[in-house]
Amino acid sequence: AGEAYLNGPIDITIFAGNALGFFANYFYFAPKFRQMRVITAIQAVRQRFGRTGEQFYTWIQVPLSMLGAGVWLLGLSIFISSVFGFSMEWIIVCVGLTVMINSTLGGSWAVSASDFIQMLILMMVVLVMAYYSLSEIGGSNMMIERFPVDSILGDNYNYPEVIIAWIVLVLMSQMVKTNHILGANRYLTAKNSDQAKKAALLASILFIVGPMVWFIPPIVARILIPDMGVVFPELNNPSDAAYIAVAFHVLPQGMMGLLIVGMFAATMTSMDSGLNRNSGIIVKNIYVALIKPKASEAEQLFVGKVFTVVLSVLIILIALFYSTLKGLMLFDLMISIGALLVLPVAVPLLLGLLIKRTPEWSGWSTTIVGLACSAAVKFHFHAEWFGQVFNMEMLSRDIRYWNITAAIVVNLTIPVLWFLGTMKFYREPVGERNIELETFWNNQSTPVEHTDEENDKEQYKLVGGLALAYGIFVFFMCLIPNPLEGRLIFLICGSILMFLGYFLYKRSAV
Repeated sequence: AGEAYLNGPIDITIFAGNALGFFANYFYFAPKFRQMRVITAIQAVRQRFGRTGEQFYTWIQVPLSMLGAGVWLLGLSIFISSVFGFSMEWIIVCVGLTVMINSTLGGSWAVSASDFIQMLILMMVVLVMAYYSLSEIGGSNMMIERFPVDSILGDNYNYPEVIIAWIVLVLMSQMVKTNHILGANRYLTAKNSDQAKKAALLASILFIVGPMVWFIPPIVARILIPDMGVVFPELNNPSDAAYIAVAFHVLPQGMMGLLIVGMFAATMTSMDSGLNRNSGIIVKNIYVALIKPKASEAEQLFVGKVFTVVLSVLIILIALFYSTLKGLMLFDLMISIGALLVLPVAVPLLLGLLIKRTPEWSGWSTTIVGLACSAAVKFHFHAEWFGQVFNMEMLSRDIRYWNITAAIVVNLTIPVLWFLGTMKFYREPVGERNIELETFWNNQSTPVEHTDEENDKEQYKLVGGLALAYGIFVFFMCLIPNPLEGRLIFLICGSILMFLGYFLYKRSAV
């Protein structure tokens, strides 16, 4: 929201990259990910790159996903603290502990069920937000005409070539980051190969439609509230609260609460990657693999809950650290982590799915090369160095986008060349290692045709009942004092929720 407030819709690019990435999932990777037949994606890494690769990516993936979870926790805390005016630090702690309790007691299923219900609510609220925002300024044409930037690329740059290069490279980067082995986690619990493909296609479609709706309120905020610092003087970067500022301005009484609930659920699913998923990795790939191979299921569950608590505390501390960084936008933080840290991990884990004849060490060695390249860009070949060498006067966005562009360029070239170069050292595996690799490749080409109608019925019944209850609650929010249009919004949203809940609940009886 902060970036859209400052520069308009140009950053929809990153979501277009997600849409392309998930379409590639649909077309090729999603069924193969499901067909790996593993509990955690790191187990698939073990099959492809051996025990050393398993341990390397376990120890590097857990901290990286925690950094990402910290960004999401900070984002939600900015959102909630802007609404209620509470201390950012206390919000981070309270929200983090709430997510920890839900994830520890309910596990991934509780988070997924919560996601689905809150998604229904959030989807309706953001549509209402977009409608009221456009109505406030006279429609989409007026939004385009009144947005105060000099060009479609935004402001504060001297070199459009840098912005255009950033767009192209972010598209490529997002494609890589949505199609590597660790991305298999999204599909490992799908019922079968066909359901995994449907999930990927739905994600691709929604990443095309969603941003068109999400970016309307912060763009309108720039028109209605030119100086966000006046509204949120306590925030390090007030533009990050652009969405909430418009919500205060346009939403009917009572709908802000629904927006917060939806945002909370969206953050929970992202934080879950740093909690339940990492706990599963620690249990299966460290505790069982290295410490206690014969641990019972009950013991593994207990250890997983312990580590969920430990990781929650660490993520809270990470978010608290982020909150002290003055002038750093959430958007920059998210993109920087992706380009400098996630991409070096993703590149070999994507190539390892496409190229078979590489040695075990090709994966972890490529990641080390990539991280070294990222360090070189961060500490030496940054925008200031580039501007001095070529005598270029760079403005703020030139500098920000160059640093990301350079990181993506080096991580999509040097590590790729390194990985391809390792093919010369490939030797045919023998014995148990050969069997493990054959299993890995054969599983991916063998569809999962599992059908569990009884489990489906239980899920329909539970989620349908929850949606029906939420729908009734939202429906009666029409009693909140509002103009007629505001009351009608609650009646419509509640009716839609009740209909979907009833439909799902009836499916459980079929």
